[in-house]
Amino acid sequence: MYSPRIGDSLATLDTPSMIVDLDLMEANIQKLFDRLLPTGLNIRPHLKTTKSATLAHKLAAAGAKGCCVAKVSEAEAIAGAGFDDILITCEIIGAPKVKRLVELFRRHRNIRIVVDSEVGATAINDALAGSGIEEPIAVLVDVDVGLSRTGVRAGEPALALARHVSTLKHLRLIGVQGYEGHVQHLHDREDRQRECLASMKILTDTADAFRHAGHDIQVVTGGGTGTAEFCATVPGMTELQPGSFIFMDTDYRNAVGTFYSNSLTLLATVISKQGERQVTIDTGLKSLTTDSGLAECKDDRYKHNNLGDEHGSLSWEEGTPALVVGDRVEMIPSHIDPTVNLHDFYYAYRNGVIEEIWAVDSRGKVQ
Repeated sequence: MYSPRIGDSLATLDTPSMIVDLDLMEANIQKLFDRLLPTGLNIRPHLKTTKSATLAHKLAAAGAKGCCVAKVSEAEAIAGAGFDDILITCEIIGAPKVKRLVELFRRHRNIRIVVDSEVGATAINDALAGSGIEEPIAVLVDVDVGLSRTGVRAGEPALALARHVSTLKHLRLIGVQGYEGHVQHLHDREDRQRECLASMKILTDTADAFRHAGHDIQVVTGGGTGTAEFCATVPGMTELQPGSFIFMDTDYRNAVGTFYSNSLTLLATVISKQGERQVTIDTGLKSLTTDSGLAECKDDRYKHNNLGDEHGSLSWEEGTPALVVGDRVEMIPSHIDPTVNLHDFYYAYRNGVIEEIWAVDSRGKVQ
């Protein structure tokens, strides 16, 4: 039975396999914490990138304060794997999901959630009221800071929601969240900084308005890999949520540069030769996502194209060394989060030898 083990050479891995260069990943972690810890803000990395409790523990050892996940099912998996200081950053709507949240909170009291509607807040409160759990769950009001995806509008709509939450016995309002996802990948650094600061002003002004209205706001959280350094300069911010920095992808690299390295690649095999300067590799849509464009070969002399579910192609200019059937190449994902969600394991290596194997604990957890 195929079963890669620690100490094996990368050459023994079947493909496609998701591999992580530990030297590069550890350098990425060190760079981020060296840059952000001196600001005094908490760093709560978003695990929608890694989907791994093991990596949550590694980030905590580096100085992180808890983690974020997107969905209740992700929180179930990560908490079940031994890490439960979790903020769920997406709204929890619908009786099945609320029921799961209540049972998760029964077992793990460090769970935090966000709300952006009275309907959502009331449903969670009512479910907790019927559960026998006396302790209230910590809640942040999710504020729309320009992305127009989730979040209540700033001003009176946000204040009205805060007033409503404060009347609910089983919810404890502790903060506000705002995610400026619409600016993460702006290529011009000055544009990205200006737009980020404008979004964070909406968030911090909302926090101040809540405090003025008598609410005890302890947490003001937002940011991502493309903006965390700017968010950290904003008075009133308390917490940052970068995620992709640990692995990176071509989309973030093209936007923010090479301060962080592409530490994760997909190991692929050339399985067919199609013409003088084109080969087929065994990575297609089931192993590399294309929502942010095509993945790239780590050796940029070879140009990638997708050929369907299971296949891709690499082609090259005349004079470039030819790839032949059986050769192995590394592919850099274009969007790391959904690519990770396609795989069961990470094979983390140093000097060509597998040093650690990590499960993708919350793979497929989209509920």
